[in-house]
Amino acid sequence: MADQTHVLFVEDDDVIREATQLALERDGFVVTAMPDGLSGLEAFRADRPDIALLDVMVPGLDGVSLCRRIRDESTVPVIMLSARADSIDVVLGLEAGADDYVTKPFDGAVLVARIRAVLRRFGHAGGGRGDEPAAPASGGVLAFGDLKVDTEGMEVRRAGQPVALTPTEMRLLLEFSSAPGTVLSRDKLLERVWDYGWGGDTRVVDVHVQRLRQKIGQDRIETVRGFGYKLKA
Repeated sequence: MADQTHVLFVEDDDVIREATQLALERDGFVVTAMPDGLSGLEAFRADRPDIALLDVMVPGLDGVSLCRRIRDESTVPVIMLSARADSIDVVLGLEAGADDYVTKPFDGAVLVARIRAVLRRFGHAGGGRGDEPAAPASGGVLAFGDLKVDTEGMEVRRAGQPVALTPTEMRLLLEFSSAPGTVLSRDKLLERVWDYGWGGDTRVVDVHVQRLRQKIGQDRIETVRGFGYKLKA
């Protein structure tokens, strides 16, 4: 395959690391597998992979800290791997800039599906359709107070200053800006932004909304209790 997707996989359990690497390679991915966070960071800087899979609990530099280091340098998609769905580590990973998470133990087919869903959101050819973030049909620059959203140039400015958003945050903002004043449920946002064709963890939405608020203004996105979120027109 001419355009194979390069995956950085950081996992300290030898059995899981080797089995997952083989499964991903059978699905056509190129995999760099590392046993700890420091070697993972070195591999990331050397290889610049298309996506990173980071186990939360790895030695040297834990997965959450590694995610922060990667996010300081790149908007490459990151999926966290956590042993417990109810772990605070899930939220910490999302707050550190991860785009999604998968709970261990995981089915190989499910992991591949989640990887491809993330890659589609990021417009990577190896992920499937290669979609760009869905912009409102009207296009152009939308204004919400001091917030300006360029839906064609994929740029955001607040009070004239550029706002750096990850691709997932940009897709989330585009969904809100396409229907200002309209309440969007968490399930609808999971479907539209995260490409979930099944029920997902709404914490993913909540943490990303909070991260987006920190960048575009805390009062710009309103919580409608029991229903979801809406962008103030």
